[in-house]
Amino acid sequence: MDFDVNYLIEQWPALLDGVLMTLQVSLLAIGFSLLIGVVGGAIRLFRLPLLSQIVVLYVELIRNTPILVQLFFIFYGLPAVGLGLSLYWSGVLCLSLWAGAYQIENIRGGLATVERGMLEASRALSLRPTQYFCLIALPIAVRTSLPASLNTAISLLKNSSYLQAIGLAELTFVAVDRIATDFRAIEMFSAICVIYLSLVAVLALLTGRLSAYLQRPFQHQ
Repeated sequence: MDFDVNYLIEQWPALLDGVLMTLQVSLLAIGFSLLIGVVGGAIRLFRLPLLSQIVVLYVELIRNTPILVQLFFIFYGLPAVGLGLSLYWSGVLCLSLWAGAYQIENIRGGLATVERGMLEASRALSLRPTQYFCLIALPIAVRTSLPASLNTAISLLKNSSYLQAIGLAELTFVAVDRIATDFRAIEMFSAICVIYLSLVAVLALLTGRLSAYLQRPFQHQ
């Protein structure tokens, strides 16, 4: 079977819809996962009773179970207890919880690099723990953990392809659906490989520029 470029041109609108869905779900999940990472990192930093143990349990549970099992539990299991979600929000929740567990560890690793003297200095200035975390510890941790957070975001983007298992019309779902209809596997898989590579490259470029900006020494004006 010859590679048919014209077929890909004809299918581009459908692939574009899949790309837009992939981007919507992934960007939302990246944002939510970073929020989970910051909150979980703060709980681990201050060793809050009970909450810290819950965060540790959550991280271990997510990191040691397959993401596909987590997805099926959210989409098929939660409705059994009256917590059914749509395809879209099931996907966002699954990706957010999966990446959030890794972002907690990324942020916690960044917080571990903050010198003890910073905390002592904040106490000497009568700063509250929340002020110390938001104004001193977190900005330093973000700069340190940015490469690891980028890797997690890239993995999240790629793992969005698992959402085709529950029928969400993201990029991989569109490609598999067209293959089942038109039997043009080489064209579809080639197209989504190029698209995923392009999306990852753009995400890496943007984050790389952000990292370079954050790493610049402060210059007093």
